[in-house]
Amino acid sequence: MGPLAIAVATMLATSPAPSTPVWPINDEPSGDPVCAARDAILSSLARQFSEAPRELGLANNGVVIELTTSNRGNTWTLLLTRPDGTSCVVAAGEGWEAAPQSIAGQPL
Repeated sequence: MGPLAIAVATMLATSPAPSTPVWPINDEPSGDPVCAARDAILSSLARQFSEAPRELGLANNGVVIELTTSNRGNTWTLLLTRPDGTSCVVAAGEGWEAAPQSIAGQPL
């Protein structure tokens, strides 16, 4: 487990009791995600990493996919939020950079 994953798992474990169990983040793709109420996760990410929602999309199955980043892109977190309001951290890392919208006037 990487240092950022440990920090996210620790901050969520010390947050107010979530509506669903919180599992540790595991760097392995098969690891169980950290899940809690969306507001609790966003509050913890803001407090611990100065992250805020930047991008989101709605998947065909009704799940909202959301990216949070710090202002300078030092850290980022990818959340999936179910229709019941439960969010799960599915990935987190450092060094986020926005992709350029176009190169020489051509869409990517």
